[in-house]
Amino acid sequence: MQTESNTSHRITAIGAIASCWGVIGFFSLVTFAMVRLSVYTVEAFAQPFTLVQWLVLLVSLVFMAYSEGYKGFQKSYSPRFAARVHYLSSQANGLQLMLAPLFCMGFFNAPKRRIISSVLLSSMIITFVLLFKLVPQPWRGILDAGVVLGLIWGLITTALCCYQAFMTSKPIADPEVS
Repeated sequence: MQTESNTSHRITAIGAIASCWGVIGFFSLVTFAMVRLSVYTVEAFAQPFTLVQWLVLLVSLVFMAYSEGYKGFQKSYSPRFAARVHYLSSQANGLQLMLAPLFCMGFFNAPKRRIISSVLLSSMIITFVLLFKLVPQPWRGILDAGVVLGLIWGLITTALCCYQAFMTSKPIADPEVS
């Protein structure tokens, strides 16, 4: 676990650039995905929904808010992402600077289990995106609405965790840097 307090944390020039690039790159990637998925959600709402479709929408929103937003992002991913951003701010090297978004997302310079989990999670997301393309409207838009809600939750909690990582002296999470 990270033990140094923010009072002894020295942000370097390369670290500041790497941290900003890590956050901007990640937020851009997630925002791009949200915008693309939102198109299908808006298209779905152009049609009248049956009672079953409204129920599936409600279940999708609740399930994705809890599993993706709360459990996935808020309780796990966002604190670790923020800890890695904080780590970069004082200790980034050239490779970490160039690939800062991937570093912050845990794709390298992390324990083997973290790298494997990052690759598996990304592969699973890509697989779901490809499978969702096969789902007809309005069902695709209904499912995408839950994903968009989870991503919005994720961006908000990631921003809050990054703020907390730089504004408080208590460690937010282990950056898991190896």
